[in-house]
Amino acid sequence: MELANKKILVTGAGGFIGSHLVEELVRKGADVRCFLKYSSDGNLGNLAKIPKEIFDKLEIVRNDLRDIEGVKKASEDCEVIFHLGALISIPYSYENSRGYVETNIIGTLNILEAAKENKKIKKIVITSTSEVYGTALYSPIDEKHPLQAQSPYAASKIASDNLAESFAKSFNLPITIIRPFNTYGPRQSTRAVIPTIIYQALTKDNIKIGSLDPKRDFNYVKDVVRGFILIAESDKSIGKTINISSGKTISIKELVEKIKSITHREFTIETKNEKIRPEKSEVMLLLGDNSKARNLLGWEPIYSLDDGLREVVDYVKENLKGYKEERENI
Repeated sequence: MELANKKILVTGAGGFIGSHLVEELVRKGADVRCFLKYSSDGNLGNLAKIPKEIFDKLEIVRNDLRDIEGVKKASEDCEVIFHLGALISIPYSYENSRGYVETNIIGTLNILEAAKENKKIKKIVITSTSEVYGTALYSPIDEKHPLQAQSPYAASKIASDNLAESFAKSFNLPITIIRPFNTYGPRQSTRAVIPTIIYQALTKDNIKIGSLDPKRDFNYVKDVVRGFILIAESDKSIGKTINISSGKTISIKELVEKIKSITHREFTIETKNEKIRPEKSEVMLLLGDNSKARNLLGWEPIYSLDDGLREVVDYVKENLKGYKEERENI
């Protein structure tokens, strides 16, 4: 399916991945409607950072994923839905578990209900996360790996995935679940580990982070967005869950050393206890098997970790003021 000239709804469009996806969809000629959470100050999130010639082509809808009527209205006339809207911070899910249930589970249910009523729908892409796998029982992790809720956030996403699967089977909806592993890139908040380390490396002599032991499978945002688009374009992806992963893993300690080398900065490391997850909640190893994405979609990562990190370092350098305003998060 060609996405050019298609009416497309993107929830979570103001988020990190969402803003990059929106930008690429417009470049491909799609007619993009962006679903943003209503705020009294008209906050555009990361959409405020995309080129003006792209932004001017967007339709902005402000509402709340928990509002079923608002979701139905936003999805009217759309042929494709990319559902990225969610609460995503794992530490905050320990504090506000109910909010994660309401936004991530009920919000997804509302998207599915709206899609069920929309006779024009040709594809619904539901965004999952590698966190649903928990600490690996075997590695690399393929899509058949058991799902393990090791945080309220992960539990909410597992429930969301299961709802999507049930609607696909019960109502024959053209749904694909995309399961990106750890995504990074320009515009990402300092809530995430890579921009946190880079910002501190560029501005401080002592950086504060959580545990250095977990290993992660990092994927550059442009590679991840390409995965979203290939899934939407492919009829073979319908009814499938698909990992988007590099197939490589690196510990946070090794990541810090890599960033130290790229930034040419010397600094000490201090463990910040509040950034460490409860012991049974920590996911120690994420390493994805991307063979399904390769075989079904012809997708594979283009960016190496070193190349992606260099682009993020350059972006953070150019936007230090904005990152400084997030300093309370690090």
